[in-house]
Amino acid sequence: VQLQASGGGLVQAGGSLRLSCAASGRKLSSYRMGWFRQTPGKEREFVASITRSAHIRNYADPVKGRFTISRDNAESTGYLQMSDLKPEDTAVYYCAASARTLGTFDYWGQGTLVTVSS
Repeated sequence: VQLQASGGGLVQAGGSLRLSCAASGRKLSSYRMGWFRQTPGKEREFVASITRSAHIRNYADPVKGRFTISRDNAESTGYLQMSDLKPEDTAVYYCAASARTLGTFDYWGQGTLVTVSS
């Protein structure tokens, strides 16, 4: 499966953005999806994940209550709705997919930059 992330941009603190992750090659419904982010000099960190059927969603503590992960299997697209953005949310955001129920993600998109100004 190939993943294409989009939707990043510049936003003021307190604002919102929605990231999209379009999948091609295979049906997105076959994969668990996740979002990660990375800033220069830091390791990539987990943001959120969602199971194939969207029944279970997990979030990193810093984004709980502000970010929502979702998916549209019919459109083979995943989403990350980000609200009440903070300058510390500034990062390159990556979407990822895995055919496994648990564990690491095997497929990665190219990343989309989110910049939150104070």
